[in-house]
Amino acid sequence: LCRGGLAERLCRLQNRERSAISFWRHQCISDANPPSDKPGVLIVKILEMFEECTIQVAICQQLEQSPATLSSENAVIREREPILKVLFARETAAYLKSRPQDVIHIYPPWQKLLLKNEDVPVIMNTYFSQKVLLSEHSETREKTCGLTKMLIRKNIVSLAQTFRLDDPDDDFCQKSLDNQAACAPQIHNNGNWKEHSLAWSAVNDSLLEMVENQGAVGWREVQVRVIIQRVYCLPAKEGCRAPVQGKKALCEAPLKSSDPPNVRLCFLVQDAYGMFSEVQLQSPSSADDVEQYCRRWEGKFCCLSGMKILQRTTRGRALGLFSLIDSLWPPVVPVKVPGQSQHSEMMTTNLSPPSFCYILTVPSGEIHVEVDEEEQISNLYQPPAVHGLKEILQIDGCNERCSFWAQVLYLRLQTKHSVPVNQREIWLFVTDSTLQNTAHSTPKVVAVSVAASCVLSTEIREALSAASPLVFFRDALWGKGRIICVERTVLLLQKPLLCSAAGADLSELTGPVRLDELDSTTQANSICAVRGTIVGVNESTAFSWPTCNRCGNGKLELCPQDRRLLYCNECSEVVISPVLKMQLEVFLSCPSRAQSRVKVKVWHKMSFHALSTQCIYYEVQSVLGKEVELLNCYVHFIASHPDCVGLEEIVLL
Repeated sequence: LCRGGLAERLCRLQNRERSAISFWRHQCISDANPPSDKPGVLIVKILEMFEECTIQVAICQQLEQSPATLSSENAVIREREPILKVLFARETAAYLKSRPQDVIHIYPPWQKLLLKNEDVPVIMNTYFSQKVLLSEHSETREKTCGLTKMLIRKNIVSLAQTFRLDDPDDDFCQKSLDNQAACAPQIHNNGNWKEHSLAWSAVNDSLLEMVENQGAVGWREVQVRVIIQRVYCLPAKEGCRAPVQGKKALCEAPLKSSDPPNVRLCFLVQDAYGMFSEVQLQSPSSADDVEQYCRRWEGKFCCLSGMKILQRTTRGRALGLFSLIDSLWPPVVPVKVPGQSQHSEMMTTNLSPPSFCYILTVPSGEIHVEVDEEEQISNLYQPPAVHGLKEILQIDGCNERCSFWAQVLYLRLQTKHSVPVNQREIWLFVTDSTLQNTAHSTPKVVAVSVAASCVLSTEIREALSAASPLVFFRDALWGKGRIICVERTVLLLQKPLLCSAAGADLSELTGPVRLDELDSTTQANSICAVRGTIVGVNESTAFSWPTCNRCGNGKLELCPQDRRLLYCNECSEVVISPVLKMQLEVFLSCPSRAQSRVKVKVWHKMSFHALSTQCIYYEVQSVLGKEVELLNCYVHFIASHPDCVGLEEIVLL
């Protein structure tokens, strides 16, 4: 706020006003009987109540005598006593919890407003109000009624109608006002619909109008009808990956952990005006539920009620969310424009993308999301557009969402020891038919970074640990030559029922997978195939260790009963025939990089056929000059001074 400006002065005035109201209410609670004979106290009895534009309107009749001296039977309203329309702010109404027949004391400084062509005066500035209980019978009624929720009629006033923007031929706003019948059946696990029990329930199709009318505290009986565009999981604040269990391998811990991640189910919705909101369910969810909810909910109409605004975010503060919104913009069908007829020429998709979005939340343990699963897919729904990897690599934009179907060949966990294991990113090396059948100028394998904020289901983690699965990457992020799976990216083993292929070649791989050979274009953090001649062996780094022949545990101990035998703590048994693993670093002379010193870390258990156990221990010289044919390797680093390449032998999934 500008120092000394009007906004700063108004903010100070509002703070003083809130403090004065809180102090006054504290005094009323301290005093058993607040003074009603104070000059200027207005005494009213509520006859009818309704809500309009977040203001509670009470039709009241003024009492001349304080009800403190009257019994409930004698507090009968005479016809000649004036009728008043009393306005209570949302905070005041929540404090009073008023009902018809309640008596309210309104203390100064209240104000009376006389409207032109209106017979009923309006009472405003009613912050200093107190409800009065007339007798013990009223106290009993108060306690009993306090257990049941008061249903208050809401008058939905369209902003277009307020500012007289309505088209004479457009009866939508009138329908919105007339639609006071019960709406919204509730969803259950079996998908059946039941009639809603709320008597006063109105349906709106504008998220922004609901926010304007209902405020941020919570939408009660009123509902808004939207389209579910995407369903995904977001990590909870406590953590986004399961902790590492026991002595599991570094790259296997985030994938094989049996503890489910702490996540919450979310979905991105869009109203008839093109406005987006993200709904976050606060109750604990499982990432395994995403696939079924994607199939059941995406593209379907949904009624939201009881929502609470968690945050109003903008493009600059939520780049990930708005990159997903931008991928769904412009709408595939014309959307409504506030204040204009649906038949107006202005009703086109030539609209600027949204600049803000409301994050909505639902109180835990309550159902406020009602989805009609039997209804047909909405025309406003935009399924993910599936592209080939070759086409994605040619996109010029930055922070573009993309979806593709690829085969995972190899995975690797980030090895920065300063980062906790459950927060490290995973690298997936993938390919598809568009890369395998392409020319030399395009890489045959692409690295996909899976950030810690991307929630992986148990099914995906198990598939990545066991085999080379075909995975559908939905709404991944492409930019600066990288594909990243971030929050709101979903990995599935099955292709969605609805997806737009856009003419891309999505055929599955039939022949053997080929890797790019090591050459001058090879980059670090990639996989390649290398061939060459062994010109050196680093004997100082060579070592071997025994492992369990049953579970593969590499940390064997001496058996307490017989020190000549080895013991496995994982199997709790003596290891009779241990498997010997060996590591050796060799230097290759590669024709594709003749000027580089290529160092390869070789594992004896793997497919380096040029070596043997006897060679490693006894005849190192006999290894020199041996030819190595197309060894699959991971590229650790590429240095220019001196010109050196560090590789590690790998086994593809």
